Amino acid sequence: MPNSSLRELYIDELRDLYNAETQLVKALPKMAKASSNPELRQAFEEHLRQTSEHVSRLEQIFDMLEEKPTGKKCLGMEGLVKEGAETMKEDYEDAVMDAAVIGAAQRVEHYEIAGYGTVREFAQLMGEEEHVSLLEETLNEEKQADEKLTQLAEQINSQAQQGSGEEGSNEEEDERPARGGRSRSGKAA
Repeated sequence: MPNSSLRELYIDELRDLYNAETQLVKALPKMAKASSNPELRQAFEEHLRQTSEHVSRLEQIFDMLEEKPTGKKCLGMEGLVKEGAETMKEDYEDAVMDAAVIGAAQRVEHYEIAGYGTVREFAQLMGEEEHVSLLEETLNEEKQADEKLTQLAEQINSQAQQGSGEEGSNEEEDERPARGGRSRSGKAA
């Protein structure tokens, strides 16, 4: 039956997305912590909440399919998360680090948008309207997250270019450890 091979592909892709989302549940708090901009930090915290909902929606779909969500490692997301982790180890000033983290996060969002768009179309072809609705809700949230990151990047990238955006610097910030493990005074953290 031709649909059985599409169904297998669909389940495989859903497992890939499920693993990707569970990797993000672990990565997003680190991205939030690496962000010096409060709006960016808040955006990551909000997307963490949404990502947990994405996991739940995928679990609903697996229940409807009478399948387990496990068994597939998303190598693409693993690579994107590793690249993001490498970026966060760099010794960039605050606004430059925020710009770098936004870039890493947008690569993740674009990856997810492609994945959810693909599985939504598969679900539609197979007549799984309830799945389509759940997948479309997640796809729309991924697109909104990407748009929010773009809006934040417009401000943050400008600050990064102007010298790390330290015009709002205060003493408390100056004592916070810099990204390289040293405070701005040069003392080890």
